[in-house]
Amino acid sequence: MHGRTRGIRTTVAALAALAAVAGVTAAAVPAAAAPASDTPRFLEPAELPPHPASPWYAGPVTAGQPDPLPVCVGDALPSIASHRSYWTEYDTNAQQITVVERSEQRAKDFAALLRKDLAGCAKKLMEQDPDITATQKNYGRLDVEEGAHVYGLHTASAWGSSDIGLFSVGRDGTTVTVVRWGQMGNFQHAQVSDFKATTVTAVDKLY
Repeated sequence: MHGRTRGIRTTVAALAALAAVAGVTAAAVPAAAAPASDTPRFLEPAELPPHPASPWYAGPVTAGQPDPLPVCVGDALPSIASHRSYWTEYDTNAQQITVVERSEQRAKDFAALLRKDLAGCAKKLMEQDPDITATQKNYGRLDVEEGAHVYGLHTASAWGSSDIGLFSVGRDGTTVTVVRWGQMGNFQHAQVSDFKATTVTAVDKLY
């Protein structure tokens, strides 16, 4: 597995990077090709935490690492990853990233690595940039397939930005999936219950 190192401002900005395409309509986005029967299925827009004033839109399922790499988990993502991006008409966005490993043990180890990266993310962000204040929460384990774990991350910058992100890591056999949801705000704006339901759906849909 390999990753790329990014400047911390770019990395933190990735929490809300997809919001830049919020004005794109669904008609302007290519439809994702129907997955083969042996390919993990991705979330549909309606399966994301509901937005009070906008539908969700989705791009195609795309092979490879997302660009920019997502905060916290990006450095661990291998080139065999596939991903799909989602956004609303406002400042809320999401992403699902899936990796199919060669064995259950490799998938188990990869999921553990992602959880470790998420557990230490706030501390790492602040070590890399003193202008960033980051706090995080562990929302616990979900009982779905081989399990999923949910985390929250709030980042505030000296230049005035404030972003809240929710992350989950789940596994079904040899397949690991990461779901990320983000918007401007803080922990009070985190749709934790809805995001947990989305995570369960994402892991259930892998095969």
